[in-house]
Amino acid sequence: MKKVLGIDIGGTNTRVAIVNDHFQIEQCVIKPTICNDKEKFMANIVSAIKELNLDDVLAIGAGVPGVVDREKGIILDLPNVHVKDIPFAEILKQETGLDTFLRNDAEVACLAEAYAPKFKKYSRVFFITISTGLGGALCVDKTIQDYVTEVGHTVSKFDDYYEEFSIVAGSRFSVFASHLNEPDLTPKIMFEKTRQNIKKYQQFTDKWIEILNKFVRLMIDSYHPEIIVFTGGFMKDKDVFFKQVKQANKDVKIKETYFKTNAGLIGAGLYALKSLDMEK
Repeated sequence: MKKVLGIDIGGTNTRVAIVNDHFQIEQCVIKPTICNDKEKFMANIVSAIKELNLDDVLAIGAGVPGVVDREKGIILDLPNVHVKDIPFAEILKQETGLDTFLRNDAEVACLAEAYAPKFKKYSRVFFITISTGLGGALCVDKTIQDYVTEVGHTVSKFDDYYEEFSIVAGSRFSVFASHLNEPDLTPKIMFEKTRQNIKKYQQFTDKWIEILNKFVRLMIDSYHPEIIVFTGGFMKDKDVFFKQVKQANKDVKIKETYFKTNAGLIGAGLYALKSLDMEK
């Protein structure tokens, strides 16, 4: 059984795991993601790796929430983590002796879902994550499609203002709230009050869903997926919005992720395995 090291870096937590070619996680270490300091950010990852048994591990695959140079293994910018210009693959090679294959986190998670038993029959699989940030990626015939920018940072017009679609996600939700003149509004408050049928908060949620649906429609029109798979921390409140998203976009199948919170880890490991095969 082939084994690789998978790294899934989020805006909140960093997870490092031994992943095998049966899509199983054998060992896992979770640490809070270090923000605003790239030396401490990398030291935190290396510390997590050293807690695992690397015997028989062939390579490292990593998914990160931002823009990377895939060929050189360099993190160019992680906007929600506030670090940039990190020679990621070079540092991990020095620390572990293993080659590292680096991509955006949504891209590797999409790869995992493209191989999932429920979704592997689809040729074009699109992946959306709503958590600290908003991300998206496309796999065609189980191959990640390359992007220059992160789709969640696409700017659009909402009512009388222009903002990134990422205002629906955690790290920029305060921007969404400011446009509602509700500076203290949080996703938790908005969804809880909506469940209580409080009209004002239902209107806020409706506006939030409107923006999310606009993003989903843009992804459908731009990438023509057969299925869209959702994940991320906001899915814990899916009872408030997910049905509405599916109803507004009936021309495409919309499902919750198969691998759930492990999609990024499994996808990172799978990307490393596929990259090793390509090097042969």
